[in-house]
Amino acid sequence: MTKTIFDKTDKGRDEIATRAHRLAPRLRTLLVLVDGKQSDDELLKKVSGIGLNEESITELLNGGFIKQTSIVDTGIPAAAPTASPQTTEPASNTEPVPQEGQNQFLEIYHFYTETIKSAIGLRGYALQLKVEKAASVDEFRALRQPYLDAVLKAKGPEMELSLRLRLDQLLHPAENLSTNTTIIGSDAAPSK
Repeated sequence: MTKTIFDKTDKGRDEIATRAHRLAPRLRTLLVLVDGKQSDDELLKKVSGIGLNEESITELLNGGFIKQTSIVDTGIPAAAPTASPQTTEPASNTEPVPQEGQNQFLEIYHFYTETIKSAIGLRGYALQLKVEKAASVDEFRALRQPYLDAVLKAKGPEMELSLRLRLDQLLHPAENLSTNTTIIGSDAAPSK
């Protein structure tokens, strides 16, 4: 049995890193998820809630951001109908986002993207580039402190505390209750 999977092209990786091609945010979300291991059905299950469909995959394919590959049951590539020899890329040196953490990855990605824009503004450009290059939840965790420092500098301690609590919930969902109680208790002034 053969199934079709999708992987990013050089143009797709360039868009993730630089936003040079000004891809629409929803399509960009789909492009982030393309990892060379998932079929269109698997990808669409993850993004159907934000209004993406088969046309979205076709748009990325036609735009040259992704390429299509057929895989046989053994996992060995059978053919690469849309890839030319010069578009064969070496394996990435970062681990792909695990499937079970895909929703967490997307939530953290969207949190960073939206709050960097609204809370830090243009001064957050370098940080946003790091968010775009992140390929795992662990890489997002490494960006936590630089992000919080930038928010503190731009918006002050109250905004930093608020965003820190939400970010910690996203980065460590299993520890939400005990961690948040401790953080709130240590930062909040005692009530009278």
